[in-house]
This record gives sequence, structure tokens and C-alpha cells, in this order.
Amino acid sequence: MITEFIVTAGEQPKRLDVFLVNRERDISRSALQRLIELGRIRINDQIVKASHKIKPGDKITMDVPKPEPLELKGEPIPLEVLYEDDQLLVLNKPAGIVAHPAPGNWTGTLVNALLHHFQTSGGTVSTIGGKERPGLVHRLDKETSGIMVIAKTDVAHRALAAQFKLHTIARVYEALVWGVPKKGHGLIELAIGRDTKERKKFSPRTTSPKASITEYAVDRRYGKAAAHVLLYPRTGRTHQLRVHLTSIGHPILGDPTYGGRKVCLVGGIDIPRVMLHARTLGFRHPTSGAWQEFTKSFPSDMAAVAEALAVARHEPSAKS
Repeated sequence: MITEFIVTAGEQPKRLDVFLVNRERDISRSALQRLIELGRIRINDQIVKASHKIKPGDKITMDVPKPEPLELKGEPIPLEVLYEDDQLLVLNKPAGIVAHPAPGNWTGTLVNALLHHFQTSGGTVSTIGGKERPGLVHRLDKETSGIMVIAKTDVAHRALAAQFKLHTIARVYEALVWGVPKKGHGLIELAIGRDTKERKKFSPRTTSPKASITEYAVDRRYGKAAAHVLLYPRTGRTHQLRVHLTSIGHPILGDPTYGGRKVCLVGGIDIPRVMLHARTLGFRHPTSGAWQEFTKSFPSDMAAVAEALAVARHEPSAKS
């Protein structure tokens, strides 16, 4: 598919690949670099290098080949199943695994693991999400760990999706954040959407703002360096918690996208990933109507960082 566009006035000079990776959210930087090298991305009809600096008025032509039809296969990836019946499955997703296949991540995803699980157990999976997102009613970012519910039937999928839409789902997240919020408890109300300049980010700088609300409570302080906070999202926007915490000056540790480099090394402690965990998920069972709630404390990598923060501040041992 061939597309053309003109670099708008006011755009700062930057590398072509850097400019495009912020604009084309479904194509990785490495994939863009390959397309540039193959001459499929040109500036003013000229073949250029990925390092070429774009400027306002440049015409960029992109000839991106249509992806091959996707055939998902089950993969024997371990799953921590917390509950399962004929309608749904509840699991604790580890950090580092992508929820569903997408450009750059066609294998090794949670969906691949679920397909293998259902193939070997003889179970079914909802088809509403399509062949790329079977059973997925909601998702967690790659680096976010925690509880997810998977629909095994279309009936369950519709019922659970309705609860998410009506915000009747009970959700509690926990995070380790940079610095300590002055208020021990607060409400963040900030409309966000896809950033107008950096297409992989979300922010208030958007043409499509959506109302977003997060309640937070400080659970533990590690001196002035960091804090453990509990988060109660009242809406479910993409990157909502990460953006909201950054907006009050306390980005999540290990999140360079929103917090910069300073949040990746705190007091000499290396932060291995975004320190965010979906701790609690509660909902009404799609067929019985009974309330079900599941809680799982943060995993070992977050516990290790919390412990290191406590030791660095000469505090009692952090909770596991």
C-alpha cells in the first residue's frame, strides 16, 4: 500500500526513522529502517538513508507491503492459571509477554500460550476478538504484570466486555513511583489521547481527548526517593496510569517513555522494567452472576526493587 504525506510546518529536523516511528505506531523502527534501505520509503521521490534529516515541506512516500495472512499457532508457554471453568479463565500474566500478536510480535504472545492451553485441555475460546485476539476482553502492556480474565465463550465475552464498558469491574493496581506524592490520597482527572507529535505515547496533547480518572493512595514511602502506591482506575484508557502518575510529577519506576532515564536508576538501584502490577480484578460471573474477585501480590522482580529501596533507606524489610 502506497501512502504520501507532507511534513508539516513547525516540525523539528530529526532522523527519518525517528520521525516515522513516532508517526507509524504499528511499524517498528527496525522494520522502518529495512523499508528505507529497500527504497520503499523515499523523500521527495529520492532514495535516502534512515539517518536523513527530514524538514517541513518534505514529501514522504511509503510503499509498505501488505502483511501475510496470519495463522496463529499455540505455543507451550507456561501460564499461571488462577481459576478456570467452562466460561472463563483467570490468569496472572508475567511481565515481558505481549498480550496479542502484532507487527514485530507475531509469536511468543499470551494468545499463543492460550491457544496451546485450550488445544491441550480441550477447552474453547471466544471468537469475538477475531483471530488475532481470541478471548481477550482486555489487555495489559508488555511490561505490566498481573491479573487478566479470558473469555472462553462469546456469551462470556459480551458479558465481561459490558462490565468493563460500564466500569463495574473492580480493579486495583500497584506501582513503585519516583519520589513521594505530597498527598497521601488523591484523584487525578486528566483527559488523554494519542499524542499529536509522538504517536506511540498518550498525553493531554491530543486531538482526541478522552475523560480519564485515577484514584491513588500512598501505601509506603522509601524516604524521598520513591513510594509504593495503590491505584484505582475509574476509566481504562491506554497508558492511563503511566500518564496520570507522570502528570503529578511521579512517573512509574522503570518507565523511560514517560519518566525519562532518571526513573531507571534510583539510588544506585537498577529498575528492570515498568514497576506496575495489576493486583486485583473483580467481576460478576457472566452466567451465574456471582461476584468473583482475585488478588495476586506483585511478583519477585518488583519485590526485589522494593526490598532494595527499603535497605537503601535503612528501613525494615519490604513486604514480599
